[in-house]
Amino acid sequence: MYSHRFFPTGCSLPKSVWSLLLLSLCLLGQAAAAEDIKSPNGQLTLSFNLQGDGVPTYRLTYKGRDVIKTSKLGLDLKNATALTSGFAVAESKQRSFDETWTPVWGEVKTIRNHYNELAVTLKQASTDRSIRVRFRVFDDGLGFRYEFPRQPKLDYFTIKEERTQFALACDHKAFWLPGDYDTQEYSTVTSKLSEVRGRMKAAVTPNASQTTFSPTGVQTPLMLKSQDGLYINIHEAALIDYSCMSLDLDDKNFVLESHLTPDAVGDKGLIQTPANSPWRTVIVSDKAGDILESKLVLNLNEPTKFKDVSWIKPVKYVGVWWEMITGKSTWSYTNMDNIKLDSVDYNKVKPNGTHGANTAHVKEYIDFAAKHGFDAVLVEGWNTGWEDWFGKHKDYVFDFVTPYPDFDVNELQRYAASKNVKIIMHHETSGSVRNYERHLDAAFDFMNQHGYNAVKTGYVGDIVPLGHHHYDQWVNNHYQFVLEKAAAHKIMVNGHEAVRPTGLARTYPNLIGNEAARGTEYESFGGNNADHTTILPFTRLIGGPMDYTPGIFQTRISTFNPANKSFVHSTLARQLALYVTMYSPLQMAADMIEHYNEHLDAFQFIKDVAVDWDDSKVLEAEPGDYITIARKAKGKNSWFVGSTCDENGRTSNVNFSFLDPGKKYTATIYADAKDAHYEKNPQAYAIRKMTVTRKSKLAQYCAPGGGYAISVVPQ
Repeated sequence: MYSHRFFPTGCSLPKSVWSLLLLSLCLLGQAAAAEDIKSPNGQLTLSFNLQGDGVPTYRLTYKGRDVIKTSKLGLDLKNATALTSGFAVAESKQRSFDETWTPVWGEVKTIRNHYNELAVTLKQASTDRSIRVRFRVFDDGLGFRYEFPRQPKLDYFTIKEERTQFALACDHKAFWLPGDYDTQEYSTVTSKLSEVRGRMKAAVTPNASQTTFSPTGVQTPLMLKSQDGLYINIHEAALIDYSCMSLDLDDKNFVLESHLTPDAVGDKGLIQTPANSPWRTVIVSDKAGDILESKLVLNLNEPTKFKDVSWIKPVKYVGVWWEMITGKSTWSYTNMDNIKLDSVDYNKVKPNGTHGANTAHVKEYIDFAAKHGFDAVLVEGWNTGWEDWFGKHKDYVFDFVTPYPDFDVNELQRYAASKNVKIIMHHETSGSVRNYERHLDAAFDFMNQHGYNAVKTGYVGDIVPLGHHHYDQWVNNHYQFVLEKAAAHKIMVNGHEAVRPTGLARTYPNLIGNEAARGTEYESFGGNNADHTTILPFTRLIGGPMDYTPGIFQTRISTFNPANKSFVHSTLARQLALYVTMYSPLQMAADMIEHYNEHLDAFQFIKDVAVDWDDSKVLEAEPGDYITIARKAKGKNSWFVGSTCDENGRTSNVNFSFLDPGKKYTATIYADAKDAHYEKNPQAYAIRKMTVTRKSKLAQYCAPGGGYAISVVPQ
């Protein structure tokens, strides 16, 4: 402290002394603003601080190692002073929270939500505005968000850009997708962060709608691995009424900064207070399997909004779909172009003879589903309008209620009900969100009237009105509107080409599936990399389940469509494993009926495997190389194991310690044969049975691009 003996009353101090005094007081103020909070187990430490000029920053360490180095927080505003500096701490509060909740469906029966929280209210004196940064530190990571209280000087504002930083400790290995406002349907690139710029051009492959933004822009969830074995995952949670976040990389300093998707006029967000940003999430561990088992993103979402959830059921389904994707049949009823719904009578035009969604064919799938215990049949291409829309930016293409002449809605409703099978509705919006909203009530009423309780939505192509993007705030609000409107009709939603999930299925559990990544359909468009399914659980699935559509048995597409030379980059045995490793409460047996009938012994695993779980254990995991997971079926004592590996193949070594003590089980192992190979011999598999207990161990060969599946049932 300075005393009067150094500064006598009435003494005029030199400017240099006043400068030192002010600097000292500033430093004292910053020290007072610094605050630490630890995770419940004490291994993670979050440090908040105000740097010079009142710049808010945070730092995250794990067992004393830097996960996120000191990083800046804040937002730039349009036509207003930025919320990035000039702050003082007005209030700081800490609390602890611990609860256990039960998901409507999920990978485990119950989820513990345990964290320590720090909420820092910041006052910007020059503008008389306040914001709050709320941090929650869990044992497996960090979540934080911006909160904007209602106040006279900040009632409505436009975000120019969010300036959240994630400063990394070094040049980590990264599993990344090109940053894009309209698609995540790219192959994951594995490289050092310093190599992103050099590999970006090759990584941006064609898509029906795409808008990249930076030579170093990447998407979330972003999976990272440090040189000393630290696994880090960066994403967001609870994306509501806000723009989707990507990350722009400073590849000289290894600093990632948030980059929000702009709307049609370039704005990044229109905010009316009170409001919150989504949570920014960092999951961290020195074990790869912990990343897969984390429930941090779900825990940062609100509890379910629904009092009655009895109508929400996990679904195993087949469908009239793969034959269209591979080109064997068509969505459209005719080969005519430029058809307008108000000017054509489909009963008077010549059908093309390749339309897949016809009554007789759909009945075959209903029969197959009933025979093998499946819940539902997806039918695409049932409704008029498919002849001419792709890439045309039409506002009005589909009305979502008018079937083609060869699709008898009433007869199929009767027939499916007689077999205790549901039909899953398909609504391709052609990207015209305004048209979908104008028809939405009628479309959902139509579904209710004809016994449909689930819909697969699609947003192929550019968003109409033009200028908007699949991931901007306005379109994200559209997805939310559809989800809530569907809930009012007791309809479950499987969203394709929509924004990637951020744990919203906790709050809105009728969101039972999403695409938002390259799924099995890309195997027909040239193929996914052999390591694809060893990466997706670490990236795309962090935010929620994916409708990946596994189960392709005939991997050579040319065998039934000679014009398509693509092949599925997987062995048949690994296709079975995906029902366990690619978690979803919505699982499709995606291949055609005739291919399953040729391999009914292997098909038995798809029939048996559950779609809802009481417990899940990651037995082995390394992103990009392999994943082995065991799951316990909901309400049963049966377990299922799946293992997937990359193009190199490996021997998987697991034990059965997850089983109950003192009990014997019969394990049926569906494995790659010794000569199996995803390119050369994909259908070579072997099935064997063995008795196992919790003391048993297994060394199982996985072929290149292969894997295995095991059903484990009590004796």
